[in-house]
Amino acid sequence: MIQKFETPNGLRIVLEKIPTVRSVSIGIWIGTGSRFESTEVNGVSHFLEHMFFKGTKKRTAQEIAEAFDGIGGQVNAFTSKEYTCYYAKVLDDHAQIALDVLSDMFFHSLFEEHELEKEKNVVLEEIKMYEDAPDDIVHDLLAVASFGTHSLGYPILGTKETLKSFSDKTLRDYMNDQYTAENVVISVAGNVDESFIQQIESIFKDVDKSKQKREYITPAFLAEKVVRKKETEQAHLCIGFNGLGIGHEDIYSLVLLNNILGGSMSSRLFQEVREKRGLAYSVFSYHSSYHDNGMLTVYSGTAPHQLDELYETIMATLDNISKNGITEKELTKGKEQLKGNLMLSLESTNSRMSRNGKNELLLKRHRSLDETIEEINNVSLTNVNNLSFEIFSKAYSTALISPQGELPKNFK
Repeated sequence: MIQKFETPNGLRIVLEKIPTVRSVSIGIWIGTGSRFESTEVNGVSHFLEHMFFKGTKKRTAQEIAEAFDGIGGQVNAFTSKEYTCYYAKVLDDHAQIALDVLSDMFFHSLFEEHELEKEKNVVLEEIKMYEDAPDDIVHDLLAVASFGTHSLGYPILGTKETLKSFSDKTLRDYMNDQYTAENVVISVAGNVDESFIQQIESIFKDVDKSKQKREYITPAFLAEKVVRKKETEQAHLCIGFNGLGIGHEDIYSLVLLNNILGGSMSSRLFQEVREKRGLAYSVFSYHSSYHDNGMLTVYSGTAPHQLDELYETIMATLDNISKNGITEKELTKGKEQLKGNLMLSLESTNSRMSRNGKNELLLKRHRSLDETIEEINNVSLTNVNNLSFEIFSKAYSTALISPQGELPKNFK
């Protein structure tokens, strides 16, 4: 059972007590990411995440790392387009230590000049590493092809130019705007009780409220093409379709459609592209859900001389699903796979913490496992087939990185 608490300033806390385990996972979720940045500070959410680990008034960067290594715990963070999370997983005996260090990082990070300069170089190397991985960067190009100059098209890492401009003031101004009480959720899962929540409430009760209400500007789906010429061994192709927002009533139909299309080894794309034709090692699809929209992406990489055949095979597979639909057997298999993945993931306190934190932050509601399974079971063949026609019959965006820098000859 998930318990919800709210401090007087509007900060939310969710607790899932699991007395049968010996671990505790704690996550501080902030509803901000690259979507909420301007062009001038693109990448600041991610850079701020890095700087939280570089020292506080009480601890150096090394002491933060040693605090968790010394108790056999784990600590990390990540940034997405719409949220940032700082999290730790420790033995239940050490929950207090984890809370103390995470809250110290949240409230008392110093952002010292010499650490800022060092970390800028670290993130610059991260950007270079990403640029050297065409199978990664092509997904960023697809975001540009799909959303253009809207902030959903911005890279999470930012750019070399914006990175150079970041200062202590940049970070603190951004925190003042985005790290506000109603924009923060603290999620806890594991062997703790309400007294631990009281400690969290005491620590976080003074986080400032936001001075203005957040407004979302939904981007148009542009269906553009972005092509980059680069000396690579493979041609890397991404195709994007307008998807659904995270709270959409048909989201489970889309999750199942994606699973059947390219979400597993038995999926249509994997079987057609890799198993039957041997065109690629890597081929898959995935759906990204945002607050008010989403995108279904198909990716594959192949030798440049096979790009035309790869594109034909992908488009024929999409056309077949759009016109002829999926089978009852595929739907049943997809449901069982989805339910199995869900239930197996919930054996981890970290997965439960993540699920609860994200649900509270983005949806402000929580479904029980039985309710979720019921929703999956209720998806019909008609639901999925109607959705596949609606999505795949419309214009799509494309991103390509290849040595020739040219779209397939038969590109539509």
